[in-house]
Amino acid sequence: MSALPWLHVDGDRLADDSGRTVRLVGVGLGGWMNLENFITGYPGNEQDIRRAMREAMGQAAYDAFFDAFTDGFFADPDAALLASVGLNCVRIAVNYRHFEDDANPFKLKEEGFARLDRVVQILARHGIYSVIDLHALPGRQNEHWHSDNPTHRAEFWQHPHFQDRVVHLWEAFADRYRDRPEVAGYNPINEPSDATGVVLPAFYRRLAGAVRAIDPRHILFLDGNRYSTDFSAFETGWEPLPDTVFTVHDYALPGIVQDTSYPGTTRGEYFDRGMLEQTFRHRTEFMRRTGTPLWVGEFGPVYPDPAQDEWRYRLLLDQLEIYREYGAGWSLWTYKDIGLQGLAYPRADSPYLALIRPVLAAKQRLGVDAWAGTDAAIRDVIGPIEALFDREFPEYEPWPWGRQQHIALLVRHILLAEPLAQRYAALFRGVTPERARQLGGSFQLAECQQRDGLLQLLRTHLAQQ
Repeated sequence: MSALPWLHVDGDRLADDSGRTVRLVGVGLGGWMNLENFITGYPGNEQDIRRAMREAMGQAAYDAFFDAFTDGFFADPDAALLASVGLNCVRIAVNYRHFEDDANPFKLKEEGFARLDRVVQILARHGIYSVIDLHALPGRQNEHWHSDNPTHRAEFWQHPHFQDRVVHLWEAFADRYRDRPEVAGYNPINEPSDATGVVLPAFYRRLAGAVRAIDPRHILFLDGNRYSTDFSAFETGWEPLPDTVFTVHDYALPGIVQDTSYPGTTRGEYFDRGMLEQTFRHRTEFMRRTGTPLWVGEFGPVYPDPAQDEWRYRLLLDQLEIYREYGAGWSLWTYKDIGLQGLAYPRADSPYLALIRPVLAAKQRLGVDAWAGTDAAIRDVIGPIEALFDREFPEYEPWPWGRQQHIALLVRHILLAEPLAQRYAALFRGVTPERARQLGGSFQLAECQQRDGLLQLLRTHLAQQ
């Protein structure tokens, strides 16, 4: 195992024990210990799709599929690829359900920790740090699918029971990794969405105290409010915490919507490099003013059409150059998926993609996925609902993104996703355990295609550091 040095916060930078500045640059590992619909192709949220698959497949085939999927999604060849690019960090997204069950709160499951340990150790062997990212919390910390939320309610902020369970889980992480320098730090809450702006800073203080009582050494990476874009909750009454980094998510609008270009106008705003820098400066103003390190926990365009790759790569490179100019670390979202955004993805003729192709077509047609989805084919449904709200409730702007996005969430990403999830699960009915292992094995790197243009862009950029 590579003897990675301990990292700590030194003013506005991260440094190792020798005082050398370390800029963490890497990728997010989404879709592995926290499933996401656009990453692996299912509709809806993780817990519901797992339940539907188990019912359709039976326990033996279900276990065979997810054992092969989990082991193959990230292994030594994946870490070797990332190291060859020049990356030194992976932000590992995890769902609390791997570590405890809702039916047995506070009773921790060793198999989840063992699964995480395997990847932490693999990364360390290749000289790569890990950041543990709790991406889905009990009670759901935000309104969307990536917190394994089957509704549009983020109930974590209203229920002390959920908060107590998260503190308990992070105490367990702290106890397990307190002597492990290959873990750069802990990212306790991905993309919190606290509409009050009051609970989040109080909970961070409580959580930091609990973790520091066990592990005083690891860095805490704290996401801002409103999906890690808003830091106003920390403007008053916030006492700085030692070895703490505030993390921003910096998705550029042209890179994540359809029917746009770069440079160009997207949803009424003109985006070029100057606008990207202006947005970045706005989102990081709090960190720059308080003299704390800059780390972009998530960013990056999607690649829905090869004909658009050139300008999307240009957008990404502009962001990377801005981050370098400001000394910001970053974690590109995401390493592996089924072809929308990842550095690697299963081949189109893989057993898994061949099986789910009818559902992928329906998802695209109905705009079921929030990420890079479009309602163009169902405007006859969505348009009248939006018009009704404009007419009857023009003042209605629900947290966090207003009524248009609220309607999309309720109609496309929940209402239409629920029956489509049943259709997806039905594709697995009658699958044998042997066949299930073949399907899950589609995500092994040897069975994947690599996004060569993106990998070369990253290699070239990092070689210039």
